[in-house]
Amino acid sequence: MSNEKNTINRRNFLKTVAAAGAGSAFLSKGLLADANDANDANVADPNTAEPKTPKIPLRKFGKYDYKIPAFSLGVMFNALEQQAVLRKALQLGVHYWDCAYSYANGNAEIGIGKILEKQPELRKKMFLTSKSGGTPGELEACLRESFKRMNTDYIDLYYLHGLRNASQLNDDLRKWAEDAKKRKLIKYIGFTTHSNMADHLLAAAQTGWIDAVMTSYNYNVMQDTKMQEAVQACHEKGIALIAMKTQAQRTRQRTDKEQELIDYFTKKGFTEGQAKVKVVLQDKRFCTACVGVGRGSIEHLVLGVDAVLDKTPLDEKDVAFFAEYAKKNCDGYCAGCSQICESAAPDMPYVADIMRYLMYYNSYGDRKMARDLFAQLPSATKAGLLNVDYSLAEAKCPNRLPIRSLMREAAKKLA
Repeated sequence: MSNEKNTINRRNFLKTVAAAGAGSAFLSKGLLADANDANDANVADPNTAEPKTPKIPLRKFGKYDYKIPAFSLGVMFNALEQQAVLRKALQLGVHYWDCAYSYANGNAEIGIGKILEKQPELRKKMFLTSKSGGTPGELEACLRESFKRMNTDYIDLYYLHGLRNASQLNDDLRKWAEDAKKRKLIKYIGFTTHSNMADHLLAAAQTGWIDAVMTSYNYNVMQDTKMQEAVQACHEKGIALIAMKTQAQRTRQRTDKEQELIDYFTKKGFTEGQAKVKVVLQDKRFCTACVGVGRGSIEHLVLGVDAVLDKTPLDEKDVAFFAEYAKKNCDGYCAGCSQICESAAPDMPYVADIMRYLMYYNSYGDRKMARDLFAQLPSATKAGLLNVDYSLAEAKCPNRLPIRSLMREAAKKLA
């Protein structure tokens, strides 16, 4: 009976959001929840005939007395041109938006600012993040510019973007973060990591001042023992953990082998993407799954939210299937263990980054972003890409990736 009720709730939810369109009708009915009040989330006006939408679950933000939605929106797209996606997210109660100074050449943040310019009262009910790289001075400059773009005077969570080495978590960064908090420019400080994630998480657990870490985490990554130990170390220190790259998209293009995963979960009533989100969020140490919606797709947003709303858990057989599937099909997935590539091919320290850019190109379908990121690499790196001996890196790669072939592909597609 409970599963039947849950299915009906999901069906009503999808009908409701489909009927609502991308306008602001739902906003006027108080459907945007206060981040600290789970009981008020997504409550429709009782005087209207419109159905109540289910509540997006809220989870505690690390050690802090604060709750955020279990599903958060990755705003990597041009939000200035795709305002409908942001409005739909608000309708669905997704008030945690993850952005960065560099996303969509600034238009991601500018798009958020357009929403807040029209409805400034929404700001206090939202959880906004942004990120940038560099020295404390460069972080401050980017932060100030983000304020202007997003029409706000503070950021809830600010990240050092794409941590490459744990030595970046130094005293200068700590002092800047503490001062920025005192000046009420930010509430929390953290970093994002796409590579050497376990090492970086372990380093975070030792600092005593990192509030949150956004890390790649998916059915592939979660099979790694060291990663599990690192996640636990952060969890025990009360560091808020945010999962990204939950879809485990491949560096190489999709193959027929992936149909096995699609067929398995389709029979259980889930899309492939929904199952991937569910297996991540069943790890209660993570407070949210940050999911980018492919180039600003409302359909992807709704399907992702539906996966979080569905209360049917994946059982032990499902989790075991993911583990076995990961072992059999890892040959197209870069696990981000860049320390292996860097030591085996020291003349090319950007192998893992280029792998990620190929993933954006081949799996995300975002060719412009992939090329823009590749263009930012040092000129000498791009020029010498095909002159490096990758044989030792290939021999040491735990996922058996054909690295030299992939570098040739990158030179052709991204240059």
